[in-house]
Amino acid sequence: MTSAMPNPLTGGTTSRKALVRRPSPRLADGLVTHIDRTPVDAALALRQWEVYVVALRAHGWETIELPPLDDCPDGVFVEDTMVVYKNVAVIARPGAEPRRAETVTTEEAVTGLGCSLNRIREPGTLEGGDVLKIGDTVYVGRGGRTNGDGIRGLRAALGPLGARVVAVPVSKVLHLKSAVTALPDGTVIGYPPLVDDPGAFDRFLPVPEESGAHVVLLGGGKLLMAASAPRTAERFADLGYEPVPVDISEFEKMEGCVTCLSVRLRELYG
Repeated sequence: MTSAMPNPLTGGTTSRKALVRRPSPRLADGLVTHIDRTPVDAALALRQWEVYVVALRAHGWETIELPPLDDCPDGVFVEDTMVVYKNVAVIARPGAEPRRAETVTTEEAVTGLGCSLNRIREPGTLEGGDVLKIGDTVYVGRGGRTNGDGIRGLRAALGPLGARVVAVPVSKVLHLKSAVTALPDGTVIGYPPLVDDPGAFDRFLPVPEESGAHVVLLGGGKLLMAASAPRTAERFADLGYEPVPVDISEFEKMEGCVTCLSVRLRELYG
């Protein structure tokens, strides 16, 4: 069952739903920009995705599986298709034109869940992986996939809801959340060689491994993170958090991380 309780940060309600999409058998044909292409085992990727979904469910999240898109190699990275803030889903306009078809089924899903809709419109481009929300501050990475018009569109959509949209530079990785995410207390974490401007964030904690910069907040101090960052997991445990490692090696070969494999819906009404 999905929990619904007051959210002390927003005054709304807290929900635990996650949109996911199983990987295409053509995952290896997906886009890569900042890393060298290496062989991908599609069968192993599917098993890893299944373990990821089980981990979400085991920690109280209701997963909603979107229709498969076998002809969209990057379709498993559902986070890029939208930005959800409070009860509003802003449908993205991916900077990578081949990915724009992925938004159709995610839009249908959030409409069915009762979200209000907004959209990033041409000439704006924005991908959800470039958006990091910490309370009412929304950091947006301006780089290869998200442009200034896309950021202005997001600001126009979320500003009336009380969000402060802050643009930050991204040049060393695919998306902002390829470089940084945040701990439950709002501290931004990142692997310094890949972060353009650590000073853009109120609090920044460096981590010793690239994949250690990516966490999904499961609730109760539990952090879903890649198994490829054991030293970072130890550091988080020392800080009082509980790492929940999952092996996502095949998705890492495609510039993927734990955040981009789901869209977490935390503030649905009702």
